[in-house]
Amino acid sequence: MPGYSYGLPAWECQTGGKLSKIKGTVCYDCYAKKGFYKMYKTVKEAQYKRFKAVDRPKWVYMMASQIRLFKTKEFRWHDAGDIKSIKHLLKIFKVCKLTPGVKHWMPTKEAQFLKHIPVNRVPKNLIIRLSGTNVDGPAGKFWPWSSTVTTNPKKATCPAPKQGGKCLDCRKCWTRKIKNITYLKH
Repeated sequence: MPGYSYGLPAWECQTGGKLSKIKGTVCYDCYAKKGFYKMYKTVKEAQYKRFKAVDRPKWVYMMASQIRLFKTKEFRWHDAGDIKSIKHLLKIFKVCKLTPGVKHWMPTKEAQFLKHIPVNRVPKNLIIRLSGTNVDGPAGKFWPWSSTVTTNPKKATCPAPKQGGKCLDCRKCWTRKIKNITYLKH
């Protein structure tokens, strides 16, 4: 990942929590519920600390200040976890507006919140990608940007598997010109 990210506990995902119990979905055998996310108590504690912090009155300004201190060009929302409410989503919008020189990317499965947000209300420096539900399944239809997961390497449009698992100079996830990104299941 080329920049920084904000991770929340995957155990708190609303849609993902349901999908994680269904074989064949992109959340089944969730990467963010194993490995370092599960192995190290401090990682999980930090995720829960961030999860609670979202509800603090000054969170927007603290996040914007922190992102500016990073001096990063790209920021990823939720390398683990997902948005927890419309209020949370609108706070992210404010952070993006306060960091206009940063490109923000947020994948989400929480379609129920996106349905209440007109696309033109999303800050121009934020791309929200509605994540497809099933491995080898279709992208969501109602949102203009999406992501899907495939088991077929020929259908994957994300170059990371061919680049040692790294983005390198690719920024497809951060651009609105790319309507759908297809990741290879790993």
